[in-house]
Parts: sequence; C-alpha cells; structure tokens
Amino acid sequence: MGVPTYSPFVAEFVGTFLLVFTVVCNVLSGDAVWGGVSIACVLTVSIYALGGISGANFNPAVTLSLVLTGKKDLVNAAMYMLCQILGGLLGGAFASMLFPSISTSLGPAHGFDWVSVLICEAIYTMMLCFVVLNVACTDATSGNEFYGLAIGFVIVAGAYGAGAVSGGCFNPAVALGINKWGSEYTWPFLYLLFEFIGAALAALFYKLIRAEPGSALAKLLSEFLGTFMLVITVSLNVLGSSPAGAFSIAASLMCMIYALGDVSGANFNPAVSIAIAISKKNTWAETGMYIAVQLVGGICGTLTTFAIYGKAPAFEPSSDGKAVGIAEAVFTFVLCYIVLCVAVSDKTKSKTMFGFAIGACVTVGGNAVGTISGGHFNPAVTAGLSSGYGFAPKAGALFAYWLYQLIGGVLAAFVFMVTHADGAEAKEAKENPLLGDA
Repeated sequence: MGVPTYSPFVAEFVGTFLLVFTVVCNVLSGDAVWGGVSIACVLTVSIYALGGISGANFNPAVTLSLVLTGKKDLVNAAMYMLCQILGGLLGGAFASMLFPSISTSLGPAHGFDWVSVLICEAIYTMMLCFVVLNVACTDATSGNEFYGLAIGFVIVAGAYGAGAVSGGCFNPAVALGINKWGSEYTWPFLYLLFEFIGAALAALFYKLIRAEPGSALAKLLSEFLGTFMLVITVSLNVLGSSPAGAFSIAASLMCMIYALGDVSGANFNPAVSIAIAISKKNTWAETGMYIAVQLVGGICGTLTTFAIYGKAPAFEPSSDGKAVGIAEAVFTFVLCYIVLCVAVSDKTKSKTMFGFAIGACVTVGGNAVGTISGGHFNPAVTAGLSSGYGFAPKAGALFAYWLYQLIGGVLAAFVFMVTHADGAEAKEAKENPLLGDA
C-alpha cells in the first residue's frame, strides 16, 4: 500500500509545528544554556521520524534551496511552504498559551542593526540548507545514517553564536511563528528575505562543489567553506560570551565534516592536513593547497564578524607559555589522531560516527583547556583570531601557537602509524575486534 499523496504535506505541517513550538517555548522560558540543544534535538528526531515521508524540510528556505538545485518542482515546493508556514504559526500560537504573561518579538539584539542580522541569518541559513543538500540529497552520501544528526546540529552551531545577534531563526517559518505574537511586524519579512538569500548561497556553493566533486576546485572550495564556517562560529561564540561555546564550535565542525567529507576529506585544519600527509594518506602538493585555503578561510571567518560586532574576538591566552603549549599540543594531538583513526584508517574508519567523533574532540579540549589557551587546536583558527589585530601585534603568539599545534599534529601522525601499522596482529584485530587488545 503506497503512501497517500497528502502524507508529505501533513508531515511538513507536523514537523514544522513541533519545531516552532519548541523554539518559542525555549525563547519564552529564557533558557540560554540548553535552548539551542533542545531545538536541535527536536529537529533531529523529527527528521529521522518524517524524512522518509516528506524529506523533512520543515523550512521554506530549505525547500527553496531544493528548487534552486532542481531537486523539487515549484508546485510541490509552494505546497510545502504553505504547510510549513501554517505549522509554524500554529506552533507559535500554542507555545504562547503556555506563557500568557510573556511576549516576544523578532529583531536585532541590543546594539546590533539589520546588517548584523542579515549576515548572521544568511550565513547560518546557508549552512543549514547546504548541509541538507549534501547529506540528504546527494548520490555520493545516499544511504547514510547521520543525515538527521548533521542537519539538526547546525542549530547548535548557529544558535549560540549568531543567536546573540539575531535570535538564530534560520527559518522563515520560525521567524513568522515567533513574531506573530509580538508587536513588530516588519522584521519577520526581512528575516525571510535574509534567509532566502542564505538558501540561494547554499544552492550556489552546492552546484560549484558537486559539479565535479573530485576536482581541485571542488576540494579547495570545500576546505575554504568548511574552515570559514568553523572559524566564524568560533568568533561569534567568543564575542557573544556563549554559555556553550565549545559545544557550538564542535557542532559546526561535525556538520561540515558530514557535508563535505566525501569531497575533500573535510580537514578544515592545517595540523590535520599535515598529519594526514605524514601518514602518507595525501600528497604534499595537495596538502600545501589545502593549508593555503584553510588559512584564508579562517581569516575571512573572523573578519566577517567585524561587520557584525565591529570588533575582533580577544586573543589573550590567560596563562603562561608552557601551559598554553601543553594545552594546544595535547588537544591538537587528540583531534588529529582521532581524524586519522576514524576517517582515514582502513582498519578503524567509521562510516557513521566519524563526524561526531571528530567534533567531540573540540568539546573535550575546549572545555578542558579553553580558559588556558582559548582552545584553538587549529592554525586556521589562530590565524583568523590574529587577523583581527592585523597580525603584527600578535605575531609572537601566532607563531608560538602554530608551533604547539604542529607538534601535536606530527606526534599524532607518528603514533597513528605505530598503532595502525600493517601486520598480522592488525589484521586479526580488524577481523576480530574483541581480540584487538589481546
């Protein structure tokens, strides 16, 4: 028995209702710490529940990106958008009943203007639509089980950094659902415009990268875009004094790895690229090109925050040089070693959890030593943060960080070559995982 023709539209209505209901409840309850995680999780579980019915767009911007890439026709898209908007409006209405004495309206946070909102909403809507296109609509990644996690946790990436500026909607149905119960009616339509611009950018980047995913252009653009999204997320979390900065940054890394891992390997980090080259899993020529675009991507990520905040994130290690060196070397080692183990090695490569495992390294290190070194673990992040000071005033710290990070990456490569050496014992461990430590 086939799926009724109306089922996808009901699924879009229900999924968007649940999303906006959760968003508005979190906004009205004022949960700054767990709100972003709550919203990300309802999106994730709804995608897994309804993706097989409607594709689980739950977002007019996502639907628009599918139209622009030729993956959905206009009539079907219009019906989807109508159901999403109605679901969002009803979700906002129901949530407002739980908090009758509290109202909210959409617009820039105190101290910001429409330019800041435009940048934040466009960039993270672009990220959301781009991840959807790559993990749920691409033959190269078809059949994966991480699609819901990758899409849902874009919200974690954006909510804690951009949320302090624009509220972090990234979805016209959310913008309309939130503001329907406020007093200002101009901003939702500006948000809608900004978010549709983000959808168009996502479609453009997707077409450029997926036209020839094995080409040098595709790989370099992949490394640039992934590093840009990582570093702008770092910068926004730092400037916004995020209560969950390490987790948000880790989520941005995880989502972009899932989106672009099959294109360039999703290094997004010169230390990682060097570790892979030392392990003889990539050529030094390609590694050099990767490092160049990663550094440019990191610098562009931080400089973009100037248009939002009018200043750069602080780059002031809070401890002595020895402590910073140990912190950066150890956790750069952790990050590079895990990349080699779960995404490069034929023996221990993970088909599903590789992105989660790599991203989690940032959560681990960022929370453990963030107050000591800032938790960079990535020369592109350090270059980006230094660029806000014109490099020269921070040149000494920049090169010191790079040295520590390089040491961590090189050590990771050599330890990896020992632990994952070819041989009878390694083959037996691969065939019988329970005997791996025998």
